[in-house]
Amino acid sequence: MLKLGNILEALTGQRADAHAQPITDASTDSRHIIPGALFIAIKGSQTNGHDFVEEAFARGAIAALIERPVGNGLNYLDLRHPASSLEIENLELPICLHVENTITALQIIAEFWREQLDIRVVGITGSVGKSTTKEVAAEVLSTKFRTIKNPGNLNNEIGLPMSLLRLTEEHERAILEMGFYVPGEIALLSKIAKPQVGMITNISHVHMERAGSLEAIVQGKGELVESLPPAPEGVAILNYDEPLVREMASRTQARIFNYGLSPQADLWASEIEGLGLKGVRFVIHYQGDVLHIKVPLLGRHSVHTALRAAALGLVEGLSWGEIVRGLQTSNTQLRLVAVQGPGGALMLDDTYNAAPSSVIAGLNLLAELDGRRIAVLGDMLELGEFEERGHRMVGVRAAAVADELVTVGKRARWIAEEAILSGLAKSKVTELDDKDKAIKYLLDLIGKGDVVLIKGSRSMEMDRIVAALEVEG
Repeated sequence: MLKLGNILEALTGQRADAHAQPITDASTDSRHIIPGALFIAIKGSQTNGHDFVEEAFARGAIAALIERPVGNGLNYLDLRHPASSLEIENLELPICLHVENTITALQIIAEFWREQLDIRVVGITGSVGKSTTKEVAAEVLSTKFRTIKNPGNLNNEIGLPMSLLRLTEEHERAILEMGFYVPGEIALLSKIAKPQVGMITNISHVHMERAGSLEAIVQGKGELVESLPPAPEGVAILNYDEPLVREMASRTQARIFNYGLSPQADLWASEIEGLGLKGVRFVIHYQGDVLHIKVPLLGRHSVHTALRAAALGLVEGLSWGEIVRGLQTSNTQLRLVAVQGPGGALMLDDTYNAAPSSVIAGLNLLAELDGRRIAVLGDMLELGEFEERGHRMVGVRAAAVADELVTVGKRARWIAEEAILSGLAKSKVTELDDKDKAIKYLLDLIGKGDVVLIKGSRSMEMDRIVAALEVEG
């Protein structure tokens, strides 16, 4: 378990064995501090963590990373100017560790701690599907190894280091989701986490507005495989069905393990049958092995999630029995939840976020279900120059699936327009400006026998629509 002495050694280069106090957790939010925790004071857009250091200490934190003095009567250790020797043996706790940059200091500590542990790290990135893949893969590896994963979406330059600080000597595998906005970000995360296995789910236009171009996204995501050690230690698990991912094989010295729906992949699936809310059934193929599998993941697109988790299991030496048990016991469905709506309608709450590929996947699940199919689709943001094209792609699929289409937001009007051009009757398409109008309209529209998919970018607050319409069972 991480100790205060490890933090001091990481920041000073000096052994601090006398400080064996365990670090129970690390947080940037003083409200989440537990006794024995490390508090990281960060200046945010709305609040400044330095204003809450004393509150963190009152809640039991034993150390805080700070960039400026925060109050009188506190204990300080100035680490801004490296010295050949610092007096660190007789510190009084709680202690403020004064550094030049608290985020950089957090990253230095996390990298140091990672290097102390004999653990195999798996990095997962991609445009969509990272979180669900992380969860299912953790279920699979947990059948054999003591496995840890980064919780929630702690996948950036702050969240991932904090996740690493939760590693202990007992853990054998760590599965870390790695987020991406701009080139260089995943290279930094990989430097800190030092993964031996890298997995790329897919590449799409998500975050292109910030990344600048699809080429920049490809470059940024590929930094994960570039960071891997050479074979046999390093392994890159790549989506064979996506050329932009498959071509990343040329950017690494790690062993390549491909998965997909093509028989040319190392691990591939066939005979895929969507079972609606009962999951998906398919046949999996690997080196002459043929297995018929049913997993409780929703939608045909979930086969790729299962393949990724199975590929990781094979790479890490699991038996098929262990892999299948992990897949079948996983009830992970982070993004899409079925809830009851007005009049007995079934609502598919897929409101976490949206990109063209994930919206189309949601529509494909809707197509598997019986009843009047209603698609409630909001704006998809951060698509950059792909914005109009992405919405129109969704409109084409919506026309083929939905009996009724309701769009929310100005960008989603492209979905409505393209759906009508693709053959959906204009009388079956309703364009609304915001969530409040959508709630009012849907209360009158939906009822018994309806299946309603609700999806859009997080800032569109589509989850408020679900909350307003959900009926307690």
